[in-house]
Amino acid sequence: MTGMDSLFLIFAVITLISAFLVVTTKNLFHAALWLIMTLFGVAAIYVLLNAFYLAVIQVIVYIGAIAILMIFAIMLTQRVMNPSGRIFNKNWIIAALLGAFMFIGLVIISMQTGASKTTLPQISGQLDTVSELGQALVSPNAYVIPFEVASVLLLAALIGAIFVSRKR
Repeated sequence: MTGMDSLFLIFAVITLISAFLVVTTKNLFHAALWLIMTLFGVAAIYVLLNAFYLAVIQVIVYIGAIAILMIFAIMLTQRVMNPSGRIFNKNWIIAALLGAFMFIGLVIISMQTGASKTTLPQISGQLDTVSELGQALVSPNAYVIPFEVASVLLLAALIGAIFVSRKR
């Protein structure tokens, strides 16, 4: 294992642990701080992949703007003062089963289509990295499936945010 591999594993573990703490912490302010730590971990992984442009965008847009905006919104609400609410609602079992079934379905589909055996193209660290990344994101033989999965995940997060913010 090289030094880059060990750095990647360290940042991946930090990112996964902090992402887990985002969704399991009762205090909204602490969850926002763990989200910032998660986003820093993702930016560090971008640096390891020689995607410096994406790392800078990650820090400026997601940490510098969105996460700080979330912290201000949390500080202006009264819910941060009362973190005694339940961490799970009554439908958590249904959500966990649905998530497990979707994960199993995606694994079965990727095994049947041979997507798990394909190797992804290497992106060089040259000056044309952003152009190569753009081509790789839309190429059917590269990252189009993870790109679409990320877009579905962002859509689900948007729907969840609308559901949480609506008046009862």
